[in-house]
Amino acid sequence: MDAYAKTLTMVKIAGAEGPSNCEVCIMFEYSRRTFLGTTAAAGLASIACNSSQAADEDIAIGFGLVTYMWGADWDLPTLLENCRKSNCPGIELRTTHAHKVEPELNDEQRAEVAKRFGDAGVTCVGIGSDERFDNPDPAVAKKAIERSKEFIRLSHDIGGSGVKVKPDRFWPNVEKQKTIEQIGKALNELGEYAAGFGQQVRLEVHGQCAELPTIKAIMDVATDENVALCWNSNKTDLAGDGTPAANLAKNFGLVRKRFGATCHIHELASPDYPFQDLFTLLVKSKWEGWCLMENASKPADRVAAMAAERKLFDAMIKKAAS
Repeated sequence: MDAYAKTLTMVKIAGAEGPSNCEVCIMFEYSRRTFLGTTAAAGLASIACNSSQAADEDIAIGFGLVTYMWGADWDLPTLLENCRKSNCPGIELRTTHAHKVEPELNDEQRAEVAKRFGDAGVTCVGIGSDERFDNPDPAVAKKAIERSKEFIRLSHDIGGSGVKVKPDRFWPNVEKQKTIEQIGKALNELGEYAAGFGQQVRLEVHGQCAELPTIKAIMDVATDENVALCWNSNKTDLAGDGTPAANLAKNFGLVRKRFGATCHIHELASPDYPFQDLFTLLVKSKWEGWCLMENASKPADRVAAMAAERKLFDAMIKKAAS
């Protein structure tokens, strides 16, 4: 599909009773800015829940999988088939996993990966790298930046829309502000580089830097428009003096304007995180992107578990929109 084309497709949401209750409308109009800064349009579900809802309140939130950990041991054909069967139409490929989609692939192999995604009807949301930019050794930090550029080129070549990176940690005898600035400057370099490939650099809320005021401080340095945030559904999202829901809303608000096209979620029925509250915040703030499962439990049948998570996700999004 041409990058600047408009696509309009109507399908029913899984489990919906009919179009009067919940229609799914995949509808996007590309500009160069949205093409460079957001995810591929083809797989995002724009869910117009309730026939009375205004068009500008439509939802564009897709559902998919991070291969860490449920898909870590599946080769690429198995991964695509299992996502197809479980109604998970988007994938973030975490590096080092059995899919073997790595920067070492040659041009022909990259084209084959892109074709496999297209043939399966699954969107490659991007690459989940393990690169981080906190190390005080300049040589180590530079190596991480250059490796991230390799992942950016890979994501472009296989049809992805961005690369996930990490801020990670603070170091003894190094001022926190210095580390924050180092991470932010590295992100700016990568954001500028990624623009030439139509990719988004996605900073995962991770590690010792996962507290949202810290993430905000990093993003205040990382001002490049191709640098965005990947919400990671951590317990630190709930830190504060209020109720978990109130703390979540406050921390969410600190960084919402820098959200990118991906949000990592975990087991949706878990009592440890208020996912319904998160989805309500995403819907009400009109976020558009992919909610990607990053589940650590060990179900006997992962494909069935993925399908069950999808059904629960649909129900929670519908409730968030009501």
